[in-house]
Amino acid sequence: GGARGPKKTMSKYSKTKKSNIIDLNKYIDKPIRVKFVGGREVVGTLKGYDQLVNIVLDDTEEFLRDPLDPYKITKKTRTMGLTVIRGTAVLVISPVDGTKEIPNPFNAEQKAVI
Repeated sequence: GGARGPKKTMSKYSKTKKSNIIDLNKYIDKPIRVKFVGGREVVGTLKGYDQLVNIVLDDTEEFLRDPLDPYKITKKTRTMGLTVIRGTAVLVISPVDGTKEIPNPFNAEQKAVI
């Protein structure tokens, strides 16, 4: 008791260790592609990350946008070197090895409707 009321105890849930949202350990020292909220994209070698998906990339290159269409990414790149990426800005993370770009299957349907 006491003047301040009963002593509060921690619940069994507040003691649990925070785990990572995703496990990127198998991609350490391998190239990954990161897409950001807002449309920017980079490729680099994953050097580290934390439970909030803050990411450290080395040999980072940013894909530049088309000046005529800001939603389109070009093949032109800008070298950025070692970068630290804040997890709240990350939209998509994908390995470079084993992925390939495919045509958008929805574009054909949209053109057919018009």
